[in-house]
Amino acid sequence: MKDPECIFCKIAGGEIPSTTLYEDEDFRVIFDISPASFGHALILPKEHYANVYELGDNEASKLFVVAKKVAAAIKEETGCDGLNILQNNGEIAGQTIFHFHTHIIPRYKGDSATITWKHLEPEMDKLSALAENIKSKLQ
Repeated sequence: MKDPECIFCKIAGGEIPSTTLYEDEDFRVIFDISPASFGHALILPKEHYANVYELGDNEASKLFVVAKKVAAAIKEETGCDGLNILQNNGEIAGQTIFHFHTHIIPRYKGDSATITWKHLEPEMDKLSALAENIKSKLQ
């Protein structure tokens, strides 16, 4: 299903021009028009999913195959020193367009892209309880 108001649905469907790096029946990979670094790409599902929670298992599995293939090609062609594969869910996590998408961000020595956080002291008692609760949801 597509959302007729969603810009990424329009791009993934070919209604809005983009620089397409890869395309198959489920995904379109384009260059980001507001890149964090040279060669920054986005993997867009052709179907509309607002976030990872809506993404189907088959799409999720295929996504990482596509990400691996695109990441390898970007690394080979740009000569980047490394790369980030990033996916945000929810405004608090940095999601600005509510169509699931995955960033492939080439990294270069001295670039200005940052992905950092302050390391916290683990609260082992709380983490143990949380682990048990999560495990029960995954069975």
